[in-house]
Amino acid sequence: MKWRKWNNIIHRDLGYLCFGLTIIYAISGIAVNHIDIWNPSYTIERIQSQLAKPVSKEQLSRATIFEILAELDETGLYKNSFRPDPQTLQIFVEGNTLTVNLGTNTVLQEKVTPRPVLHQMNFLHLNHPKKLWSWFADLYAIFLGALAVTGLFVLRGKKGITGRGAWLTTAGILLPLLFLGLYL
Repeated sequence: MKWRKWNNIIHRDLGYLCFGLTIIYAISGIAVNHIDIWNPSYTIERIQSQLAKPVSKEQLSRATIFEILAELDETGLYKNSFRPDPQTLQIFVEGNTLTVNLGTNTVLQEKVTPRPVLHQMNFLHLNHPKKLWSWFADLYAIFLGALAVTGLFVLRGKKGITGRGAWLTTAGILLPLLFLGLYL
C-alpha cells in the first residue's frame, strides 16, 4: 500500500477518534478565553436582603448563625463562618456565601451554581481531574499533532501542500508568531 493511502487512513481515523474531545476543547476554549468578562464554569447570583431582627455583635454564636440561615431560607450545608472585622460576619454554606453587615443587618448573598454542560467541559479542558486524565489529554495532544501533520498530505497538487496548502500552512505558522511579536 502506498504511503499516501496510509496517511489518509491515519488522518481519517484519528479525526473520528478525536472528534468528541475536539468539540469539548473548542467550546470550552472559547468560554475560558473570555474569563475576564464572565465566569465560564459558574453563574453567580447576588441577592441583597434585610434581616427582620438585629443581630447582636457580642452574642454571636453558632445558634445565631443558624437562625440567620433559617430566616433567609438557606438550606445548604453549613461549612464555616468568619468575622473579617467587628461589623461583618461571613457565613459559608454549600454554594452560597453570605456577608452580614452587623451594623445595618443587611445581608449580601452570592449564590454560585455550576453552569450545565459548560462546567463539565471546563473541568476536563482545564485538567482539574489530574491523574489518569492528564495522560489521556497528553495522548489527545499527540493525536492532534498527528492530525496536523497527516492533514498536510491528504490532498495533492495545486490544492495540496505543494500549492495553496503551502501558503495556508505558512500563514498558520506566521500568525501565532505575529501575535507573539505584538504581545511580548
